[in-house]
Amino acid sequence: MEAEFLAITLVLVYVGAVMVLFLFVVMMLDINIARLREGFIHYLPVGIFVAVAMAVMIISVVGASHFGLDKWAEPARHAADYNNTRELGMVLYTKYVYPFEIAAVILLVAIVAAIALTLRRRPTTKYQKPEDQIAVKREDRIRIVTMNSEKKK
Repeated sequence: MEAEFLAITLVLVYVGAVMVLFLFVVMMLDINIARLREGFIHYLPVGIFVAVAMAVMIISVVGASHFGLDKWAEPARHAADYNNTRELGMVLYTKYVYPFEIAAVILLVAIVAAIALTLRRRPTTKYQKPEDQIAVKREDRIRIVTMNSEKKK
């Protein structure tokens, strides 16, 4: 469909988003691996059934017939000097500028909320206290010792 830039941008953005989401989930959860593995085999058939059911639903909803796409339909051809990056930028920053900005703000709020959730105080973790570090005087940190210099032989 002559949208190479859009394709690679979507791949990079969604791969990055999934990786950041995975990172935040790992940071927020205190996972006990031994307890997690105890019931794995017991729930494996249910998991396989749910995965197959989800795949069937996704294929039935996202199939080409639901979007009016035929297997033999050709995309519209453009001239050799057609620039899809320019067209994408024009559409994104003119027609869809407000939805684009709203999505950016929602993502920013989600990032700040995830960071705020992960920065909880745990009693077993040691923390630095900057106010205690700033309150220290020079005399508490350094001791000047006067010594005689070495004698030359």
